[in-house]
Amino acid sequence: MSIGILGTKLGMSQFFSPDGKAVPVTLIQAGPCRITQRKSMARDGYSAVQIGYGEIREKLVSLPAKGHLAKSGDTLLRHLREYRVPADEAVETGTVLTVAQFEPGQAVDVSGDTVGRGFTGYQKRHGFRRGPMSHGSKNHRQPGSIGAGTTPGRIYPGKRMAGRYGGKAATMRKLMVIKVDPDQHLLVVKGSVPGKPGSLLSIRPSRKVGGQ
Repeated sequence: MSIGILGTKLGMSQFFSPDGKAVPVTLIQAGPCRITQRKSMARDGYSAVQIGYGEIREKLVSLPAKGHLAKSGDTLLRHLREYRVPADEAVETGTVLTVAQFEPGQAVDVSGDTVGRGFTGYQKRHGFRRGPMSHGSKNHRQPGSIGAGTTPGRIYPGKRMAGRYGGKAATMRKLMVIKVDPDQHLLVVKGSVPGKPGSLLSIRPSRKVGGQ
């Protein structure tokens, strides 16, 4: 199945391979997710499924959202995401997705928001070198020249400067699934994934060579 699943990052640990090597892994609490809507070419112009994850209190859900979620089940869900699927893929609204759809050794793509680091300077945000630290220097961590004066008389858009760092969408591709525990809805993948513990993640099967 080409449909992904949503989950929550629990944190990192290590796994020992049969030959005794320590492998860094990430623990993800994934699913269960419910298919809340099936979108078709005839009605919506593209083929996709919408899935929901994470229970939420009724008072926090709007009336339109309640009516939308009621079509697929009784449980109210916090997060909704779409995944493109082939038009001929048979999926039904209300189907529950779990980590059982993955298997050890499978390659997956994990997407999430990176850790937000707030307003940072040039060195941390872009890796600039600092200025000289000797006596009399006044540009230890300054950017230096940021553009000409009279012409053009402004700073070009996209100039690398200090600003908000992190908190952007990122994807780690082709991470190997080390272990799957359907009873605890636990997915263990090799390596690190975006975000901090508790952040929302999207896990989907990696594309095969050639985009198949």
